[in-house]
Amino acid sequence: MSIETVIALVIACFVLMVVPGPGILATVARGLAHGLGRTLSFILGIVTGDLVYLFFAIYGLSALAGAYGEIFVIIRWAGAAYLVYLGVKAWRAPAVPLGTASVAESKPVRDFLAGLSLTLGNPKVILFYTAFLPTFNDLNSLGQGDVMIIATVVLGRLSFVLMTYA
Repeated sequence: MSIETVIALVIACFVLMVVPGPGILATVARGLAHGLGRTLSFILGIVTGDLVYLFFAIYGLSALAGAYGEIFVIIRWAGAAYLVYLGVKAWRAPAVPLGTASVAESKPVRDFLAGLSLTLGNPKVILFYTAFLPTFNDLNSLGQGDVMIIATVVLGRLSFVLMTYA
């Protein structure tokens, strides 16, 4: 993996990761509600989800998505329907005066799992690792060192962006 490819990957990761999506919005909300310290486990869940997709992409998820693309479409529509359901539920909920609103207790394991599940269902992340990442290198010809470099870039960029937003 050439240094030019690594630099291009760092820039592309930063640009694509800094664009607000569900992970960023949830991180900002948790940061406002609980503070940075109690948001770290949520951020760790998001980063773990990204690394899961990275390794899936490198070790064969792209081929799986190509062979079973219809299943991914169904999963995406199910996720969209669930988000619509949550939106309608929140919209129809009775208003709570600001002075009496309570913030749910933050628990590290629950926050980690929330960040992980948010990332695993995020179409932006899926598209990044299955469609955009392969443009940098042939994922089938990467050595272990290359995989570690890519994982380090993703881990560093994503952690920096999320902690900055939090």
